[in-house]
Amino acid sequence: MNRPLRHMAIFCGLLMMALLLRANWLQYFQREALSTDEHNRRVKIAQFATPRGDIIVRGKAITGSKAVDGTDFRYRRTFKQGAMYAPVTGYASQAQGMSLLEKTYETILSGQDDRFAFRHAKDILTGEQRRGGDVITTIDPKAQEAGYKGLTDLGARGAVVALDPRTGKVLALVSTPSYDPSVFAGNTFKESGRFQALVKDKSKPLANRPLRETFPPGSTFKILTAAAALENGVVTDVDAASDAVSPYPLPLSSNKISSEAGDAVCNKASMKTAMQHSCNNVFLDAASKVGADKMRATAEKFGFNSDVYSEEFGDMLATKSLYPTGLDKPGTALTGMGQGSLTSTPMQMAMVTAALANDGKLMQPYLVEELRGPDLSTLEKHEPKLKSQAVSEGTAKKVQEMMEFTAKEGSAQRALIDGVTVGGKTGTAQRGVNVKDEVPYGWFVSYGKKADGQSVAVAVFIDPTDMDISRSDISGGRLGGPIAKSVMQAVLGD
Repeated sequence: MNRPLRHMAIFCGLLMMALLLRANWLQYFQREALSTDEHNRRVKIAQFATPRGDIIVRGKAITGSKAVDGTDFRYRRTFKQGAMYAPVTGYASQAQGMSLLEKTYETILSGQDDRFAFRHAKDILTGEQRRGGDVITTIDPKAQEAGYKGLTDLGARGAVVALDPRTGKVLALVSTPSYDPSVFAGNTFKESGRFQALVKDKSKPLANRPLRETFPPGSTFKILTAAAALENGVVTDVDAASDAVSPYPLPLSSNKISSEAGDAVCNKASMKTAMQHSCNNVFLDAASKVGADKMRATAEKFGFNSDVYSEEFGDMLATKSLYPTGLDKPGTALTGMGQGSLTSTPMQMAMVTAALANDGKLMQPYLVEELRGPDLSTLEKHEPKLKSQAVSEGTAKKVQEMMEFTAKEGSAQRALIDGVTVGGKTGTAQRGVNVKDEVPYGWFVSYGKKADGQSVAVAVFIDPTDMDISRSDISGGRLGGPIAKSVMQAVLGD
């Protein structure tokens, strides 16, 4: 063999070896990734080849599967009260993919989980149709409806989160405006157009405001500032007069900050009176004295700067709420009233409220109670987990005292319920550069406790962008208070 032919033969041999190596690499090392890739059409066909399992709320399915003809996808997803439950279920679309619970528990719902292998083998022998497992949620349907109705009646962009303080169960997870996942569950051109219209909608109906969007928490953060001041010994007597003047001179600045209640009420007020009337000066001063490091450390014990759900919860992972590092003195003071560079999800403020209502114990929020197989056998069952002891029991009880006083005698009266111990706090949060020209975000946090031990913590967030509304309607809790009250009543049965 002459030299050129020998070189060509060697080169062709190397090419053949590379092809064999690549084929084996794909076959043995990338098989799992390729077989489960969401862009693999066979994967999508398998996802909709049989009836999907259901997402369950209080024993009732809020999802379903409908047989369809003329397509590779034999079943399409259906949703009951789709818009109300969309922040919980997410969507399962043949064309657009999946989100939230539908995506996180895809293998369970589609019946492709490895734990179903024995049953599938049995189904082949018996000729029974394969079916997916079910996801049992913690959602209270009455609380979910109360929150959704409250926000939609206002025509507001907003969110409602309700938690069981004792366990961390998510009882309501509401976002408005919302969308019905059923309208684009198939793969037609018309349905794709509907999805794109939702993507382009300026009101952002696809947004999951309770979990995925952060905002300055405004005066609702004052309950955490109070906890930090008490926990670190800056305040020892909530009834004692402070030395915080009103208007309050921001440290290292020529700016002075007043309060809606007026300087006469707020000047050198006690922390309890400051909570009652939402006096900014007392909480600015408290945060300044606690200091940036200890304020941040306390915030982190309540869940700031960390994941609400761990990675195992897949597409249910919430956006982190942030208490920044490296704050200067004026920046630290501003966080005391929930402003500055501080950001929070509605879920995070519900967690803060729940921890204080639970004597300082912050429970890990969870949305799924149980996973069941097609034969109704239990695959997994969630057990409540303590996330942290955010503050001492003594500190928490003092904050409870102030929140309950604020509900009885202050700005949170609209949340009061006969026969229920209620604590609350209103909040407004400035936005934009020209704050005087913008109606602020509205917040309301509260908890309700019954003598038998039942309890609930609620956070309501309102973005008035699409509303014709005055600042006074936001700042007085006129909008958020009644919604929080209706959610608490739905859970506590009053």
